[in-house]
Amino acid sequence: MVLSRFKKLFEGLLGGLAAPLHSVGVRPNTLTAVGLAFSASAAVLIYMHKSMLELLYPSAALIILSGLCDALDGTMARMFGEETPMGGFLDSLLDRYGDAVVICSVIVSGLCNPVWGVAALVGSLLVSYARARGEALGVRMASVGLGERAERIIILTAATLIEPLARGALNVAMIVLTALTHVTVVQRAVHFWRRRGAGGNA
Repeated sequence: MVLSRFKKLFEGLLGGLAAPLHSVGVRPNTLTAVGLAFSASAAVLIYMHKSMLELLYPSAALIILSGLCDALDGTMARMFGEETPMGGFLDSLLDRYGDAVVICSVIVSGLCNPVWGVAALVGSLLVSYARARGEALGVRMASVGLGERAERIIILTAATLIEPLARGALNVAMIVLTALTHVTVVQRAVHFWRRRGAGGNA
């Protein structure tokens, strides 16, 4: 929620990057697909870290780049009137794949306790499901809750950077993500109940 508001303050900065990309033929759906490619590449490097621990550094950069694409695709679509139901659906779908592939890589690489990794993965998916389901029923869910995707990306990136220096950082990150995501799900459930209970459509 906090980082999402921070992102909005820099819509001009994002627009300054989106405009030249659009002028050379890049479209929102392209950015969405590239974001997934960055996440998948990060996952591969995380999985390969046992052969070279330093691979975690570029993987952290790729996670950040995937988040940048996530911010840019929506900004570009709004700037140039290219928002479509299919684009929104594709963005949401591929973002979930991006989240899942990185967390699964952390789990199978032995960088976290599998229990915490699975709990964080489930929480991340349920945060998105709670928003999608709530908005399908007429309640606006944007910026509701502590652990939106921007916050989760920052936590994962920071832990990936710290892991080579302090082993166990990604395990701690999974614990934090577990708590953060499930709290966010509860926050969204409460928000939905209040809005629907008040008879509003948000």
